[in-house]
Amino acid sequence: MKQYTYLLVNFFSVIVPFLCSFHPKLMFWKNVKAFLPANIITTILFLVWDVWFTDKGVWGFNPDYVMGVFVWGLPIEEILFFLCIPYACLFSYHCFGVWKEQALRNYSTKAISILLVLFGIVMLFCFYHKMYPMMNFVVFVFLISYLAFVKKPNWLGQFYFTYLIMIIPFLIVNGVLTGTGLDAPIVWYNSNEIIGLRIKTIPFEDVFYGMSLIGLNILLYEGFLVKLKGSRIS
Repeated sequence: MKQYTYLLVNFFSVIVPFLCSFHPKLMFWKNVKAFLPANIITTILFLVWDVWFTDKGVWGFNPDYVMGVFVWGLPIEEILFFLCIPYACLFSYHCFGVWKEQALRNYSTKAISILLVLFGIVMLFCFYHKMYPMMNFVVFVFLISYLAFVKKPNWLGQFYFTYLIMIIPFLIVNGVLTGTGLDAPIVWYNSNEIIGLRIKTIPFEDVFYGMSLIGLNILLYEGFLVKLKGSRIS
């Protein structure tokens, strides 16, 4: 049973959002044609990062908690993570849009974006010599800067609100993956390549890694939604 731990983390993260996707007032399943290509593109990019860091020993996986099926040096559960967690988060993003879209899309996000970018830059310059914060904050700063100052989508406030709410379950899942409540972590980190500050067992950088992962998914998802709606009209 122990070898199914990571798989069960993925399963319990996605099962409720998946079942609720068919709720008649939500109907998130109808947006699967936008979610899937967005998620596939994002997953490929993050898997390249994942494979690279695993190869360099920045992080790795405890064989006791995975089934033993590996693809490109990654356990299959790690690949499923990039499907299950974004699905749960985009389902929540969709729900907040259904319930209070106008309120979330009408408040100013400029100050929040500036603070996030400045914080990311400071962290990058302080920890550029460590692989995880270096790569993490480069991606984070570029993504938030593009969204806030170039793309300027009307859904940016909805994204910030969603991640603020989802950070709680995200930290719970990451806590289990990094060893909270277990004899050993499912995913371990090289202490020489991280900042060293942890939220219980979770490296501090993971908060911003998660925001980049979900933000890129939403950016592409919203783009595919627009294309799908345009094709239906035409």
